[in-house]
Amino acid sequence: MELDFNNKQGGKLYGQVMAKQEAFLDNINKEYLENDDFKEIEELEEKLSSFKDKFMDFDLNNDGDIDFEGMKRMMEKLGQAKTHLELKKMISEVDKSNTGVICYRDFVDMMLGAKTSVLKLILLFEEKMRQANETSRPKGQPPKRSLADLP
Repeated sequence: MELDFNNKQGGKLYGQVMAKQEAFLDNINKEYLENDDFKEIEELEEKLSSFKDKFMDFDLNNDGDIDFEGMKRMMEKLGQAKTHLELKKMISEVDKSNTGVICYRDFVDMMLGAKTSVLKLILLFEEKMRQANETSRPKGQPPKRSLADLP
């Protein structure tokens, strides 16, 4: 996917780039939904939507690939900072075309596939933790406390 950043229109251009990338990724998701090999996967449409959102978060230059810097940011955001070599190894585990980046198809194949990679485990763990935090958070106002309540 080729994007032109030479035309400096600020937020308007950014919105156009994001819309173009989202449409591109939606087309790839549609291919997965229509592929008979993936029909047995439960909640496939929701999973693909979630994968698209995650991928777009870490495609820093919106070129359709997660590069080294995007991978580094992803791991730091997940609290799993990795060394340079660990990041390169994670990318090489997923990168089928040996380009040194993770394209969206490689990302989806990794997330849907039977093969377990370090990146897949981290992303799944992060998703489970987010869901657990949403359900276990107390609701309403915190209880009033006094100095006598301190240990």
